[in-house]
Amino acid sequence: MRRLVIWFAAGIASVLLTVLMFLPASWLAPMVEKQTAGRLTLGDTHGTLWRGSAFIGGTAGGSDAVTPLLPGRFSWRLSPMVLLGHVDAELENDAALTQPVSVTGNWQQWQVSTGAILLSAERLTALGTPLNTVQPSGQMRLSWQPLLLAWQDGKTGVTGSMNLELNDLASRMSPIKPLGTYDLALDWRGLQASVILKTIKGPLLLSGSGTVSNGRLQFSGKAEAEAGQEDRLANFLNLLGQRRKEGGKDVIALEFK
Repeated sequence: MRRLVIWFAAGIASVLLTVLMFLPASWLAPMVEKQTAGRLTLGDTHGTLWRGSAFIGGTAGGSDAVTPLLPGRFSWRLSPMVLLGHVDAELENDAALTQPVSVTGNWQQWQVSTGAILLSAERLTALGTPLNTVQPSGQMRLSWQPLLLAWQDGKTGVTGSMNLELNDLASRMSPIKPLGTYDLALDWRGLQASVILKTIKGPLLLSGSGTVSNGRLQFSGKAEAEAGQEDRLANFLNLLGQRRKEGGKDVIALEFK
């Protein structure tokens, strides 16, 4: 009888292990949706939970259709050791990531290796007014130093620095193309980050600072034309916000709340 119980237990364990090893990659989609409050999901998933691929997308207008938000497909490798509390994963996408990104740690916190991802400036329209009016175009590069992610009270906090480069930003509403190149620095401390925007070059000068808290951006800054470009940029600047006086000079207030 004892031998029968042992063999029965071994059989059950074998079946469970087989099921776990062949869990479909689609099981990751609900996890991604939950962690991003429904803003992101996975589409066209292939493979298994441990080794698979998908594109990162989102749904718009209440539709169930998933639209790709980033170029290329993301492929991943996840060690089954995660079942024992040890996280060891790698993410690749030759079209979007400048290099493979590794994630290591345990069930409560993870270390993300240095990396960068290429983005399209068109995605900025999701931030709302005035960006959805000016409809920006250009290339963006989001880079980061090693990050520490920690799970606490149902939320994921981040510690580390990120940098968003907006290169040759343009708008179909502006007669001047490109408008400039800009740098947005983010310093994460848990669920909050400080934000600083500055202009690298260009006839449109942007600057300001703010915070990101629980996924919400609060920002206060200004926009103005480079000396000699005031007339050519006057109409475009009016699209960005309300004019105000600063040091005897007209500037446009940039406010996100």
